[in-house]
Amino acid sequence: MEYTPRGPLAVIQFDDGKVNAMDPAFFDELNAALDRAEREKPGALVLAGREGFFSPGLNIKVLPTLPPDELVRTLHSFGHTLLRLWTFPVPTVAAVTGHAVAGGLFLALACDQRVMARGPFRLHANEHAIGLPLPTWAQVITASVVTGAPYVHMMLHARPFGVDEALDLRLVDEVVDAGMVISRAREVGASLAGLAQPAYAHSKTRLRRRDFDWATALVPKEMAGFPGAR
Repeated sequence: MEYTPRGPLAVIQFDDGKVNAMDPAFFDELNAALDRAEREKPGALVLAGREGFFSPGLNIKVLPTLPPDELVRTLHSFGHTLLRLWTFPVPTVAAVTGHAVAGGLFLALACDQRVMARGPFRLHANEHAIGLPLPTWAQVITASVVTGAPYVHMMLHARPFGVDEALDLRLVDEVVDAGMVISRAREVGASLAGLAQPAYAHSKTRLRRRDFDWATALVPKEMAGFPGAR
């Protein structure tokens, strides 16, 4: 994971050379990058994946190998980190470079705007297809972007959405050629960087505080139901 200042904004890019699956190191490094952003106070923050993959969510190969205490720590960090991003005090833009599935989808939705790569990619909350209940934190993050029937199809029926449909339903704000997605996300971020701080931060907190507090309080209880956690 790399943190790169670029003029009025900063870019956090994650690239594990594979599909950007989330493991303990992913959350530790993302939080370290967010800590740096809070110290340096860029005007906006861009989060970008690697070509073809934003993230498929949790690394389901690594998680079962973790000791129970480490698994619990990772699951708690999962919820707390995405809620932190959702309430981050500067504008955030996701450069959705490819597939965004499960936790990868919620990572994109936790950002204020989304620029997605054109291609055969999908946005997919697949938890109910694989037998996992969705935590409250994932539901409140998603509900801030997705409403009505699309929310039901996405979150209850585990339906995947392609790029064109995602744009039509405003699940993403723009679709551009794959080679342009990060540069376009930087342009969007730069346009948001002129918003007044800390006024932006105060308003964002007021908008989301109630749901943030509610979902945060439920993280320990709900994550305890994850297979292997106790």
